[in-house]
Amino acid sequence: MLRVGPPGPALFCLVERIDRELDPERKTETAQDLLDEPRLVIETGVAARVAALATPVLEQLGFRLVRARLMNQNGQVLQIMAERPDGTMTVDDCEAASQALSPELDVADPISGEYRLEVSSPGIDRPLMRVSDFLRAVGHEAKIELAQPLENGRKRFRGIIQAVEGEGRNASLILDRNDARADEEKTVRLPLRDLDEAKLMLTEALVRASLRAAKAAEDASPTREEGPQDERPHRGPGRFAQQAKQKAKPLVPAGVQTHFKKGKGGAPSRG
Repeated sequence: MLRVGPPGPALFCLVERIDRELDPERKTETAQDLLDEPRLVIETGVAARVAALATPVLEQLGFRLVRARLMNQNGQVLQIMAERPDGTMTVDDCEAASQALSPELDVADPISGEYRLEVSSPGIDRPLMRVSDFLRAVGHEAKIELAQPLENGRKRFRGIIQAVEGEGRNASLILDRNDARADEEKTVRLPLRDLDEAKLMLTEALVRASLRAAKAAEDASPTREEGPQDERPHRGPGRFAQQAKQKAKPLVPAGVQTHFKKGKGGAPSRG
């Protein structure tokens, strides 16, 4: 397991609580309701097998799967995004998820060749996979792509999320477009059952909202009282310090938990 990066909030694990006051009705939902909420977009192929394996493992830890994706970036990379039902995911959460998923992947062995497992939060400019994701994102800019075009033939849209009407796969997204031509409607209704891909755009407003949410979460967390100093006194490096030096490890983005693994299929693949 490799965990590196500067101290403080990790870029991939920043709190993503977009103000719930935008939709007060969501307050009546329990954490279990959100944990069980189905995703609107499902993987295919190897990623689908990984998602089926990862979902129950993450749920046992109180997390839910956001997305599983197998990529080729200097070798194979299995990226698993996860979060708590409230949309948060700390660095420690990422590490716990990685440690739980790794042995399950070793047993199931769904990927041929060598690959690197990366477990992270969705990030600020996150993919939108569930209806609750869109509800949290009301008032923010998003890029949407449908699997089936609307009557005007368009499948790709970009604009400000105004509202979500309906529930589950029957819900519709109301989007105030900022990419509309003069002869096109500015406000569109997009059926979420036809969703192919959606993500938040990284804007100043989104960054400010995330920082406010992170600050509010920090203020709400109980402070730990200082107990008696029962730790052993710190000692110097000793005369064997020079021999104990380790080779420098390769850097990865802060907050990402990585684990190099060998899959089935004989000799490992090299990137």
